Amino acid sequence: MAQQLLMPKATAIWLVDNTALSFDQIAQFCKLHPLEVKAIADGEAAQGIKGLDPISTGQLSRDEIARAEANPNHKLKLSEPKVRVPESKRRGPRYTPVSKRQDRPNAILWLVRNHPELKDAQISRLVGTTKSTIEQIRERTHWNSANLAPMDPVTLGLCSQIDLDMEVEKASKGRPLPTAAELGATLQPAQETERMSPSFEREEEREIDADAVFAKLKSLKSSSKDEDEDDRF
Repeated sequence: MAQQLLMPKATAIWLVDNTALSFDQIAQFCKLHPLEVKAIADGEAAQGIKGLDPISTGQLSRDEIARAEANPNHKLKLSEPKVRVPESKRRGPRYTPVSKRQDRPNAILWLVRNHPELKDAQISRLVGTTKSTIEQIRERTHWNSANLAPMDPVTLGLCSQIDLDMEVEKASKGRPLPTAAELGATLQPAQETERMSPSFEREEEREIDADAVFAKLKSLKSSSKDEDEDDRF
């Protein structure tokens, strides 16, 4: 991997302000156009950017700047980094330990049932299998389909919960929202419920007849007195 300059515009600002390098030399080193470097020098571009010293970051030496200032045809070269960062390896198919490979069909069956939105390539990345195996399990043509039981690949240790969530989120993007029929909705729209009459009728409030109430109370009192007199005899 070729070494690249950090923050080219900020470096160009510092070189314009602190060196006698030509616009072409700075443009070549910072991978900019000479007119853009000229605009930086005139204060017409990159006004809000603070200059970055390439010497302090170890990307350019003072001797290299001095040689370029003495020779306008000299092209600046990046300094060799003091620490070599190993290149990241390209991610290939997920490696599955031999002891857990027998659990992959169960994990595939779990993913197919619980996350039908996942594509075969995503399932393959999660559990380290092939598309033909996924298709066989999906169509129940796998040689051991009768004995398969869906099992969570995270519980089996075939993938992490973060990886599973990321793949599910990717697969869910752009999908249409489920309809009410798909969700099995039982609630009716508000427009229909507002038009519906209630299932029970509220009793109408009746006017209270005061004479009838007092007459009933008097009859109750007289009956209670008669009962008391009978008890005495």
